[in-house]
Amino acid sequence: MAGFSELIKNFDKTRDYVRDFFIYGCKVRSDFDRKSVRTYGDEKRRVESWMGDCMRYDDSVRGRSVSISVNSSNIPENPLYNAYYSKSFTDNDIRLHFFLTDILHDARSRSLKELVDTLNTDYSQLFDEQTVRNKLKEYVDEGIIISGKQGKTMYYSLSGDSADGFIRDFPGLDDALEFFSEAQHFGIIGNSILKMLGLRNELFFFKHNYIIHTLEDVLIPEILKAMDGRCFIIFRTFSAKKLMTGADNTAETRAVPMKILVSVQTGRRYLAAYIPGQKRFTAFRLDCMNSVKTGDICEKYDELKESFDRNLSRCFGVSFGSRSENGTFPLIKIIFYADEKNERYIIERLEREKRCCTLERSGDNLYTLTADVFDPNELMHWVKTFIGRIVRIEGGPDTVKKRFRADIARMNRMYGGDEDEHIQ
Repeated sequence: MAGFSELIKNFDKTRDYVRDFFIYGCKVRSDFDRKSVRTYGDEKRRVESWMGDCMRYDDSVRGRSVSISVNSSNIPENPLYNAYYSKSFTDNDIRLHFFLTDILHDARSRSLKELVDTLNTDYSQLFDEQTVRNKLKEYVDEGIIISGKQGKTMYYSLSGDSADGFIRDFPGLDDALEFFSEAQHFGIIGNSILKMLGLRNELFFFKHNYIIHTLEDVLIPEILKAMDGRCFIIFRTFSAKKLMTGADNTAETRAVPMKILVSVQTGRRYLAAYIPGQKRFTAFRLDCMNSVKTGDICEKYDELKESFDRNLSRCFGVSFGSRSENGTFPLIKIIFYADEKNERYIIERLEREKRCCTLERSGDNLYTLTADVFDPNELMHWVKTFIGRIVRIEGGPDTVKKRFRADIARMNRMYGGDEDEHIQ
């Protein structure tokens, strides 16, 4: 019978579990239907060992729910980084790591055959050439080992770069590492270097630190690799609204990645991509993506990128709506009232936050925002923050205006005092 281990082989499984149970915090033990109850217990113990004092337990009639609870502005280190340090390794992995670095420590270059022979004669370790070649390739990609051809033979040597040397040679680099260990994105890299040096972030704390998005960092390198290679990607997504159904709600999509967009309000990240089957651009939440795989090269990548840049200039947020690039809806205009003498901050905010819209003075204390955007609904979410200053709305889709008026009427019924006097 296999014993419990804090190390994991499949990070995707752990990422899904941490997200569904410990971040959303809405599931209990009875909702775990992937394997046995013992599996739930093992996964729970794993996360508890990583998170330490960041765990919260809530009891209800459905059972006990367990979640992560932290004040992100008071923690020097994102506790979710610990999930990245839990990957298991094979005996060959750990042996080859120390043997190869020990052999190459003298700064001499050696061929693959020389390395295999040295492993056999000096260390009594019999490895086939393909195993050693794969490990060398992995370390070359990571910058640990440097490769170069001498004639037709590839030679390998240990890189002379070290974190200790960089810290010594570049004053202030340790402070920069402390900052970027907690700043989005890929803070796990800075955190790994700090741990290797025996350092810890004691300088920088972030009031709005969206720590949960570090779980998505595992997907981004593959997406960036596909962008750089102008390739398709195949990825699986799930519906956040159907997490509690227990049914398989994942879907596979083939798309051309264009850009990664980040919300300045929530820290949530989106992949903007072109869907060939639908012949349109759309955005996918990274926290609703399970896996990413690079596909074949897209021959029309440059043409699609030009079209994407044109389309993006007409997105108020990340939504491309259901419009074509030429547009079918009339411009939408919102007229705001702002006292030009005493409320300059309102005008400044409109100017600062208008994004792709245009703002012009249309009368005494009146300012008109004109928008030609793919999804006016995104615009209206922002417009509602000016309630009490909206004079009128002109143009745009009738559905958007009806929804806006219905929302105002509903708020009036809830807080207007006519129907629900008990609501304060």
